Amino acid sequence: MKTQVKERKGQRAPAAVKIGMSRQVVIPKRIHDDLGLAPGDYLEVEREGDRVVFTPKTFVERRLAEGLYDVRNGRVHGPFVSPSALIRSLRKTKKPNHS
Repeated sequence: MKTQVKERKGQRAPAAVKIGMSRQVVIPKRIHDDLGLAPGDYLEVEREGDRVVFTPKTFVERRLAEGLYDVRNGRVHGPFVSPSALIRSLRKTKKPNHS
């Protein structure tokens, strides 16, 4: 699949991509990186008139699976007897700021 990107007076022109034999489309690296996409991510595909719109999606099932993975590997805290106990625990385990 080929991608063409042309510059227009300080702006980038839309990237043109070719549809492959199995209807696959390659997202240009610049757009992929700007959106923070990763292999395995989902995109919602919609038709808006004569356009195809891809929107990154996060599914609850994926987030739930990640949470369950953390629980199985012991990366949990609590139970807490009060909200203030929870806040104390969060402050103790706060990650250092790497500015």
